[in-house]
Amino acid sequence: MYEVIIIGGGPAGMTAAVYAARKRMNALIITKEFGGQPMWTMDIENYMGYQFVTGPELMEKFDEQVRKFPIEIKYEEVTGLEAKADGTFTVICADGQYQAKVVIIASGKRPRRLKVPGEVEFTGRGVSYCATCDGPLFAGKAVAVIGGGNSALQAAIEVSAFAAKVYLISLHGYKADPIVIEKLNELERPVIELMGYTTKEIKGSQAVEKLVAANNATGELSELEVQGIFVEIGLEPNSEYCKGLLDFNEYREVVTDCRTRTGLPGLFAAGDVTNGPDKQIVIAAGDGAKAALVAYEYLLHKRSQS
Repeated sequence: MYEVIIIGGGPAGMTAAVYAARKRMNALIITKEFGGQPMWTMDIENYMGYQFVTGPELMEKFDEQVRKFPIEIKYEEVTGLEAKADGTFTVICADGQYQAKVVIIASGKRPRRLKVPGEVEFTGRGVSYCATCDGPLFAGKAVAVIGGGNSALQAAIEVSAFAAKVYLISLHGYKADPIVIEKLNELERPVIELMGYTTKEIKGSQAVEKLVAANNATGELSELEVQGIFVEIGLEPNSEYCKGLLDFNEYREVVTDCRTRTGLPGLFAAGDVTNGPDKQIVIAAGDGAKAALVAYEYLLHKRSQS
């Protein structure tokens, strides 16, 4: 049995692992892959210690630090989490089950889907959820970016360096930081803005060829000839595996207190999967450190009582 199992390999999970290892805790990380959301981010200008760094570069530094410690890592997807009568936990994966005295949930979030006809069929064939990963594939082509927040505007800025034409489609308007909007407006080749439009359908034969969008005010449909579509409409938490075990808020985020504790003793949560008000790499990393320290304190207290 492990002292702590950390579910997730993003900034929160990796930081929790380092702090757990420094406390000489027997730790296991279970994750599908290392890096988390920063792997989709090209420009990071607000992580302390770096004037500028790309997401993959920053996560490589995190990874290097984790691997300096004797932390066991299993690359698996967690499908269930059970609390046992003796106060321990069982983490269920497709390939096995693992027991721990405490668990830190740090499984982050994933891109939200449009849920329109053609999206699933053309994922990987023109539909993408990562401009950083796939932007260069559309050099010289027409693309659409869907969304109105920071991630959407940043994606539009990024792909404008490669694409011949960039449409930026938002439901209402922009909900982005002023500095991001400013950068968008400073582009040498402006994007084509379609505000107040809803994506209705994605069309094509072997790959994406057209995007159908409706004007919210008039209902008029427009068919845009594009070869790439970047979906940037927000994220949803990877929390399905603990449904029924923990309290969620209306966004299915795990509810925690200021010390990363959930409503179940011995079960902690950190980073974007929680109900914390701000989703930032530095906050996720801080949450991970806090969760490991509070978990260590919890185990010490349990030992003193036994």
